[in-house]
Amino acid sequence: MPQAKPLEQFRLEETDAGYLISIQAQGGESLAVEASPEQLDAIIDALDDLLSDDDLDFDEEEES
Repeated sequence: MPQAKPLEQFRLEETDAGYLISIQAQGGESLAVEASPEQLDAIIDALDDLLSDDDLDFDEEEES
């Protein structure tokens, strides 16, 4: 697996076929991928689940 680099830029554009996701890492390396509306929904759901878990962990820490 390649070495992870900090995110520098993220862009999402709507296209006729779905969406174009452009990601640029610090140092200029970039990646562009096309995603269908269903794939983008899956990405959104995964991020929402991850962030919801973080919120639960934070709420539990505050209650302690």
